[in-house]
Amino acid sequence: MAPDRLATATTATTATGATGATGATGTATTAAAHDGPPPSDSEDPGPARVEGPPGLSATGQRIRFWGTAYTFLILLTGTNLPTPLYKGYEARFGFSPLTLTLIFTAYVAVLIPSLLVVGPAADAVGYRVMLVPALVVAAGGALVFAFASSTGWLFAGRMLQGVAIGAATGPLTATLTGLEPNGDRRKAALVSTVATAGGLGLGPLLAGFLAQYAPAPRVFPFVLEIVLLVPAMALVLSLPAHQARTRWRPRRPEIPAALRSEFATSGTACFAAFAVVGLFLTLIPTYVATLSGSKNLFLGGAAVALMLACSATAQVLGYGRSARGLEIAGLPLLAIGLASLAVAGNVSSLALLLGATVVAGVGQGLTFLGGLTAINSAAPPDRRADVMSSFFVILYLGVGVPVVGVGFVATRVGLLTAVQYFAWGAAVLCVIVLAVLARMARRAEVR
Repeated sequence: MAPDRLATATTATTATGATGATGATGTATTAAAHDGPPPSDSEDPGPARVEGPPGLSATGQRIRFWGTAYTFLILLTGTNLPTPLYKGYEARFGFSPLTLTLIFTAYVAVLIPSLLVVGPAADAVGYRVMLVPALVVAAGGALVFAFASSTGWLFAGRMLQGVAIGAATGPLTATLTGLEPNGDRRKAALVSTVATAGGLGLGPLLAGFLAQYAPAPRVFPFVLEIVLLVPAMALVLSLPAHQARTRWRPRRPEIPAALRSEFATSGTACFAAFAVVGLFLTLIPTYVATLSGSKNLFLGGAAVALMLACSATAQVLGYGRSARGLEIAGLPLLAIGLASLAVAGNVSSLALLLGATVVAGVGQGLTFLGGLTAINSAAPPDRRADVMSSFFVILYLGVGVPVVGVGFVATRVGLLTAVQYFAWGAAVLCVIVLAVLARMARRAEVR
């Protein structure tokens, strides 16, 4: 496998750890990365393929491959366990919706530097060396949540989770690519996709179920996470040693001048798409509880999981289609879903809210996949990793920044009204970007 392509796939797929519906990141990016020419001898060799030790059987190779996927799944499940529990924390510790969104944003704030600084260090010191402390930090974050006795504990727990995901997802993705028994990079990317979407959706669903029907609702989910991390640690310790072939160089986000128009359209569209993800991961469980009048925590977690499942399904079904076609199909669906979300608050309809969740999820998935493909295809082969790092920083900002504004407005006008303001504003942004993309498509046809 060409080293720079593996590095590109690693960088791009790293973003899947932060958000809900990023499952197709690995698939789309890995496929796009194969389009560039092979690296010249003067380029950095990049990380080597993770080869099994001599004499390792095909069964052993498969066990390590699927064990790596399991590790990915459990890490991402753990990062989203708090989602349906926030309403209970809010009542217990007495903080506002603004504080809730700041707790969530703390995760993104440390994940971005972890992605750009800590993650790339794995290429220099080895994947196993970075994954072991990442799993320890993830377990530490779970412990902090399990013993949380004040709002400060929640901030600390989320920050530990952000560091762990930023440090681990790149090496895990590269390990999946290197350990695929038949060298099938497309299959490795698909497994990364499924593990990512599965973990991000399973977290809220599992925590909501356990918090509603199991004892110690704010402790048991995180104890279970730590237990599930034990076999993951055993797997990581069994991974073959990685021979580092690069020096550590933190990635600095940059946008080449030739790609600024692409970033202005696709970047804006994906910013809006991931702002929706951030909203669902923070405030939608409380929004669902308010509309339904139910205190069932499983219901809020299920709504988040439904959105992520629809997004991931749309990405899988849309994989291989043109970037512009995906964006033009996804943006109106995203706008319709957001508008329906706002109307659901006015008419107090849980059914309409769930319908809006499905439509918004599909629209989010198509918009993200189209934007990712457009940026990746336009990026110069020798700068693709840097460009994708910049792209994913925009996505993370979309996840973390708008929800803070929603939380602030909620302290003034109430949660239902604040979510409605956000939904209408994001829908308008989607329509504007759609109009620009449609105009660009017509100009391209004339040429």
